[in-house]
Amino acid sequence: FQRSVGNKGIEALEEAGDKLVVVDFTATWCGPCQSIAPFFKGLSENYQSVVFLKVDVDDAPDVASFCDIKCMPTFHFYKNQKKVGESAGSLKETVPNFNQKVGVCW
Repeated sequence: FQRSVGNKGIEALEEAGDKLVVVDFTATWCGPCQSIAPFFKGLSENYQSVVFLKVDVDDAPDVASFCDIKCMPTFHFYKNQKKVGESAGSLKETVPNFNQKVGVCW
């Protein structure tokens, strides 16, 4: 399960409690973001104890700025409301790193 949070990211982190949270910073015009979207959706179905969130940087520019998002797609990993990891780049660069991050942060 994944959901879009926009400006409600902090509330979503609080609701997650001690679960791992993976935030996908994305944009509708971003080609690499669209390419990785099915993979992200698949992860959300396979790792049901992990909270998967999407933030469209155009809909929530203040959140993107606060999180210092410089490129998309960028993934932030949170545990107990603290950032514990980050991964950014195209599908080819991100997928191996992503699986490693989920394993380390778990």
